[in-house]
Amino acid sequence: QVQVVESGGGLVQAGGSMRLSCATSGSIFSINDMDWYRQAPGKQRELVASITSRGSTNYADSVKGRFTISRDNAKNTVYLQMNSLKPEDTDVYYCNVEIRPRGSGSTTRTRYWGQGTQVTVSS
Repeated sequence: QVQVVESGGGLVQAGGSMRLSCATSGSIFSINDMDWYRQAPGKQRELVASITSRGSTNYADSVKGRFTISRDNAKNTVYLQMNSLKPEDTDVYYCNVEIRPRGSGSTTRTRYWGQGTQVTVSS
């Protein structure tokens, strides 16, 4: 059993900041990539930012220079620091992690989604 739980969403004014957290727990041997996605109603889920186990990061063009992804491997947690927020950043944000479950083979990888957290940016 693996649990992925996001927190930190809410309402913020345009130009403000917010930090999302995603904690992973359960039967985990190791965690590889940790990603943040977002999705608006009626639209496809899009990748916002990703970070590898070694700390390499990647960002969507729309958030480069404003969002920062980081991770604390000791806590199995990934963060998304969002600055200079815009109304178009309003979405449900989801965490997705790639895990090697405890007791699995060395090449076994499973991805898990969190339940999502709403971020609303008012103009």
